[in-house]
Amino acid sequence: MTENELSKLKIDKTAWSGAGKRPAGRVVRIVLVLAVLAVGVLALRHFFPSSVEVETSSVSQVYPSQGLTLLNSSGYVTAQRKASVASKTTARLVWLGVEEGSRVRRGEIVARLEQEDVLAARDRAGATFKASQAEIDRAQSELTDAGQNLERMKKLLAERIIAQADFDTALARFQKAQAGVDAARWTAGSSGAALRESAANLGYTQLSAPFDGVVLTKNADVGDIVTPLGAAANAKASVVTIADMLSLLVETDVSESNVAKVKAGAPCEIQLDALPGERFPAFVHMIVPTADRTKASVLVKVKFQKLDPRILPEMSAKVAFLSRELAEAERTPRLAVPAAAVAERGGRKVVFQVTDGVASAVPVETGGAIGDFLELSSGPKAGERVVLSPPASLKSGARVAARK
Repeated sequence: MTENELSKLKIDKTAWSGAGKRPAGRVVRIVLVLAVLAVGVLALRHFFPSSVEVETSSVSQVYPSQGLTLLNSSGYVTAQRKASVASKTTARLVWLGVEEGSRVRRGEIVARLEQEDVLAARDRAGATFKASQAEIDRAQSELTDAGQNLERMKKLLAERIIAQADFDTALARFQKAQAGVDAARWTAGSSGAALRESAANLGYTQLSAPFDGVVLTKNADVGDIVTPLGAAANAKASVVTIADMLSLLVETDVSESNVAKVKAGAPCEIQLDALPGERFPAFVHMIVPTADRTKASVLVKVKFQKLDPRILPEMSAKVAFLSRELAEAERTPRLAVPAAAVAERGGRKVVFQVTDGVASAVPVETGGAIGDFLELSSGPKAGERVVLSPPASLKSGARVAARK
């Protein structure tokens, strides 16, 4: 074996030492990167903790009647006394003295129709009536003269001065005069009826309020043709619609399955969508004794105990049928939270108030139950958000996110 061949059998230690150094450096760098990442994750968790997903609700003003409600229903305010003021004759509207919201008294003239032709008819009927009265006077005079003549003829006939034929002629004249008086009186009665008819027709041209009320709608303007046949082209069936504001009540449909819970005279509470902060005491005025087969419901009329001038017809309303009459102290709202929001921490009752995504434990004092709510004697204010059914692991200061 030559020297060159022996030199090839030697181990190159420099190659092994360089190869061994490169893997060791990579391991150290990987370990350092992982350590930095772990420290970063811990720092993020410390300074930016993950949010706990929770359900939230708000502290609200709750009426005690909610705990006494047997049934809820919705309906509308309606006027039980309402009329569309129209005319029995066809004519043009020449004057209108009211508008929407005007208050009117019974018998007050609210509109007038053209009346020249009706006035002429009345004058004609009046003249005919006067002529009939004069005819009665003429016939009465004729009867008086015929009667006197008949008496003379009787005496002359008894003395045999005149013939029987002359007496018969005088008698016929008297009877004819009697019939003339009767005819004149009947004619006067007929002309008097015609005069009253013309006066009534004149009254139809002056539209008056049938009762005390408020004008709800104005259906015609000056110049429009008003006719009983509202379907006529360009004609109006009524001029204004008037409602008696003292007859307002709420009509609501109650399903047949729940109508047994409703009794006539039972206490109720009405809430109007237009006045959400108000509750109006009421009672069941009437249960209409028939059902609506299309809706499987029964119409119930609920009457306000005291009317408010802000209540208007056709307002949307919600009716709560109560198990008993409310005491005066129970008519004011109470601060309350859902019972599920109250938890115990360290022997105290608390709620977790959510502010800017952070839950804070706030000690509370609770009162009685109002349905699913608990009255708060102290604690957060109305409108504040609180956590519902807070988990036992939830701590004050934890970040939370509202569950969608």
